[in-house]
Formats: sequence, structure tokens, C-alpha cells
Amino acid sequence: MRSMMRPIISATAVVGLAVGALAGAGTSVAASAPAAQAPAVSTGSFGALATQNFGLTTTQAKNVQRVLADVWGYEGSIDGLLGTNSWKAMQRFLAKHWDYTDPIDGIPGPDTVRALQRFLAAASDYNGPIDGIAGPGTRAAFARFADALG
Repeated sequence: MRSMMRPIISATAVVGLAVGALAGAGTSVAASAPAAQAPAVSTGSFGALATQNFGLTTTQAKNVQRVLADVWGYEGSIDGLLGTNSWKAMQRFLAKHWDYTDPIDGIPGPDTVRALQRFLAAASDYNGPIDGIAGPGTRAAFARFADALG
């Protein structure tokens, strides 16, 4: 039964995130190996803005940024670097649908990761612990989800 539901649920996940009404989904996209983490990026006179792609490639991160820009108020460039503004938009999504209750501060700390893991458990076959640690399983599920957006 679960394998029959995957194509339907996969489409629901992508559409749901895009329209901001995701209720839970899964995807059958094959696992991909996580890519190297992006380096920190300078933001001029405001100091360094750290990026945290959690293993996404630049292309995968751009896929995520496009959805965040379309629906969740991300106004930065689509550059494939998930920095503070990308994570603020992601936190808005996670707060609306996945029990994120911390401040919308753009810092992908343990509570952000736990909410992301809850989402990935529904949308990308993440079956690891909801522990706030962006380990290999979380990174692989995030990559599968980002690939499904492309």
C-alpha cells in the first residue's frame, strides 16, 4: 500500500510546499550522496554571514531557494547558498507546518533541524531520529527533497 501511495504523496509534497499548505508527504526519488558544504560568505560591512546547506549542492539549494522565494518571503538572490535569509524563510515554513516554535532568526540550530527532520520524515523518507542533528540521514533526505523540486 505504501509503495502505491508514494507517487501521489510525492506530488502533494512538492505542490504543498509551493502553495504553503503542505499536510505531509513522501517521495520515491532515489537517495543521492550529500555534497560538500558551502563555505561562509561575506556580506560586506555587516560581517560574515555563514551558510549552511546541510550537504545540498548549489543546484539543490537553488531549488529550495526558489520555493522559499515563491511562497515564504525569501527575497535574497537565488545563489545556492542557504544563509540567514534562506533559513528565516525556511523557519517560517517550518513554524507554519512542522512545529518549529523558536524565533525566526535564520540560525539553523537544533530546533530548526528537528522541525526539518519532521518535515523530511513526511516528504522524503527520512526515517532517522528527530534529534536536531543534521547527520548523514538528514542530509540525504534533504537532498532527495531538493532534487524533487528541480
